[in-house]
Amino acid sequence: MQIPEIKPNQSHELLKALHILTRDGKLNQDSRRKLKQVYHLVNFIEPLFNDVVAHNPNPVLVDHGAGKSYLGFILYDLLLKQLSVGEVIGIETRAELVEKSRDLAQHLGFARMRFEHLTVEESITSNTLPGRVEIVTALHACNTATDDAIQFGLKKHARYIVLVPCCQAEVAEALRKHKNESFSKTPLSEIWRHPIHTREFGSQITNVLRCLQLEAAGYNVTVTELVGWEHSMKNELIIAKYTGQPRKNAQARLEAILQEFNLEDLQQRFVNG
Repeated sequence: MQIPEIKPNQSHELLKALHILTRDGKLNQDSRRKLKQVYHLVNFIEPLFNDVVAHNPNPVLVDHGAGKSYLGFILYDLLLKQLSVGEVIGIETRAELVEKSRDLAQHLGFARMRFEHLTVEESITSNTLPGRVEIVTALHACNTATDDAIQFGLKKHARYIVLVPCCQAEVAEALRKHKNESFSKTPLSEIWRHPIHTREFGSQITNVLRCLQLEAAGYNVTVTELVGWEHSMKNELIIAKYTGQPRKNAQARLEAILQEFNLEDLQQRFVNG
C-alpha cells in the first residue's frame, strides 16, 4: 500500500535502510518530520540539478559532511536514478559511516553513487574527486562542517552551493571569549550580553558572514526557510548560485562586521584568500 507522504517512485527498501520506514513499512511521526525536511530540500535542488544537466550531461553532486547520507541517497533515488545521468559523491570523516553507505549503495544498485573518507583539506586536493563539481550540498552539517562545505564548493568552482547549517558554536564561543573587551568597544555588545543571546546571535551572525563570503566570491545568495519552524529549529536554507560577479561591498562589510564584533580571530575562516 502506498503511503501518501512517500513519492510513488521512491525506493521503500532505501527508506527502510535509512530507518525512515519501519521494518513493516510504516512511517512514524519522527520519520515523517525527517522525510518532509529532506523532500523539501529535494524540491529546492531539483530545478538546480535540471539547470546543470542542461549545461553538462554528466553533472557531479557532492554531499559534504554526509553523515548517514540521507540527502545523497534520496537525491540519487528521486533525481539521478530517474534521469540516468550524473554522479553523487558523499564526503564524510567518519570511516564507519562511509563503509555503511558504500554497502548500502552497492546493495541498492546505485552504481553512480560513491563515498569518500576524507577531511575537507583532503577532499579539496584528492585525485579521487573531479577538479570541478556542479552542486555542493550540506544538510545539517554541524558547526564548522558547513564552512568546510563552502570552502570545498569555492575551490571546486561549484555552480550551486546548498546549505542547511546546524549547531553553529564557533562564533558564539569567540563572542563569549572577547565579551569583556567588546563591552568597552561597542554598545552593540548588549546584543550578546546574556548567554542565550550569545548562542542565538552567534548562530545568526555566522550565517550572515557565510552569505557575505559567498557573495564576495561571486555568488548570488538566497536565504529562506526549509520547512515550518514546528518541524525543525535548524531551518535556514542558503542557496548560492555562481554568477562570477562579486557583490561590490560584500568583502568590506564582512571584514567590518568581524572588526565591529571583535571577531578578528575568525578572519581566516570567513575572508576569502
